[in-house]
Amino acid sequence: MSEPQGSQGTEGTTQRLPVLEKETDTGAYEPPPVLEGEGGAESRFWSARRVSAAILALLLLVIAGFFLYDITAVRAEQPAMRWRRELAAQLAERPLDDTWVLVGAGIAAALGVWLIVLAATPGLRGILPMRRTQADVRAGLHREAAALVLRDRAVEVSGVQSVRVRLSRAKADVGAVSHFRELDDVRADLEATLAEAIGGLGLSRPPKLSVHVRRPGKKG
Repeated sequence: MSEPQGSQGTEGTTQRLPVLEKETDTGAYEPPPVLEGEGGAESRFWSARRVSAAILALLLLVIAGFFLYDITAVRAEQPAMRWRRELAAQLAERPLDDTWVLVGAGIAAALGVWLIVLAATPGLRGILPMRRTQADVRAGLHREAAALVLRDRAVEVSGVQSVRVRLSRAKADVGAVSHFRELDDVRADLEATLAEAIGGLGLSRPPKLSVHVRRPGKKG
């Protein structure tokens, strides 16, 4: 009984060897499997907005504290604070088309629009969403790390002296300096290498690749 099991295990192992050897020889990248129904583009990660929320909460706390103190003083038959009396007088006397009234209304409206934008947009532009391979796990890749990977792959191309990579959510702009070989050949190798590298990043929305190759500038 033990001999047939051992032979079956050996046959199963030898059947997988050609696949491994083929992948190693070609160097082809096989992306992780995507869950069914999860092939679409992943949404961006939402920012906690801790700094803006803390500033707004502190500002509202200070304003509410001033008004609460003044109302309590008036209830205790103490005179209202001078700033509130002047504010009430200014609001009662100034017309709606006054310059300062319009300026204050504009500032309040701009602040409100800013808060609405913060509440409606996810933020965290520096993190690129990756393809989801598990239902309960989301992954992201920092834009700087992705750009560093592309730069490291680009400098491995023969003829490349230096590389500059600018990576956004939609585009990967690569500028390379080549000190030997034909520029068209270097550009073709860079496009092939970087296209494979972008596929290997596993991003939900792979950026479009733009490659520019030039000769080094003359010294002096």
